[in-house]
Amino acid sequence: MAELRIATFNLENFDETAAGDRPSLAERVALMRPQIVRLRATVACFQEVHGQERPGQPRGLHALKELLAGTELAGAELVSTKPKDDGVFNERNLVVATHLPVQSRRQLRNELVSAPTYRRLTAIPADQFPIEVGVERPILHVGLALAGGTLHVINVHLKSKIPTPIPGQAVDTFTWRSADAWAEGVFLSSMKRMAQALEVRRLVDQILDADPDARIVVAGDFNATPDEIPVLAIRGRVEDTGNGDLAGRILVPIEHTVPEPSRYTLFHQGRGEMLDHMLVTRNLLAYYRGSEIHNETLHDESASFATDSKFPESDHAPVVATFDLP
Repeated sequence: MAELRIATFNLENFDETAAGDRPSLAERVALMRPQIVRLRATVACFQEVHGQERPGQPRGLHALKELLAGTELAGAELVSTKPKDDGVFNERNLVVATHLPVQSRRQLRNELVSAPTYRRLTAIPADQFPIEVGVERPILHVGLALAGGTLHVINVHLKSKIPTPIPGQAVDTFTWRSADAWAEGVFLSSMKRMAQALEVRRLVDQILDADPDARIVVAGDFNATPDEIPVLAIRGRVEDTGNGDLAGRILVPIEHTVPEPSRYTLFHQGRGEMLDHMLVTRNLLAYYRGSEIHNETLHDESASFATDSKFPESDHAPVVATFDLP
């Protein structure tokens, strides 16, 4: 049997910093590299990985490579979301890191789900025509060669619950002019989050249409708890569809095998929240051995003194699932 460890970890705006700024990249690496070592990951899905410029080169993942140095993922192939050129996005890339052979890569952003149109009610000046509510971050689908076929890894970072800005409604970064404008901003963010969730579910069904026995892992930062609609939409439970013929297409959250008191990846206002998930097809459960959530050092990211200079590490906890494959 061969051990396969799959991890997901939101690195929280992982980037280089200007000279004199804190936390420096070196400070962040010193705290976070031991977290990477502990993962012992065969496949790692990272979110919020920033790109860096180097003279004469396309923008690259230099900070991430420094973090991975000296770990089992040192020198791993890094498959990232990217713009049309050969570089990576400046901010919030999705990255799959692995030493397994990469068979395919694809990124999707409003390809399987068209951006909905909406006329904002509280915009100043008022919208004359509906606007497209497109998503900012793509979905990353990577095919990896694994004994007996392909492992489909889908890395996601769904839209946060932070309200989408409304023209003319911001007093400053944290202050809105009216409650209904704030509510409309939340509504727009929920539209984006659900558009991403639907696109992930359609991608899963597309893969299963081509191969009913496909092995699929959907991992990342869902910005939603297990019982919220974006997670349920991707899972496709029979309880929700009412169709037992679709039982083979459901995705199973591996977090259910973690004791409930430890089942959280973010600490907010004194309460643990499970926002980072890993969902797998049922055929992987035969080889599933257990999960870990490395949340022992999480700080309350909502506290007024919880600045990055005091807490250089990520405010998310990594999630790891272990499988023993023949």
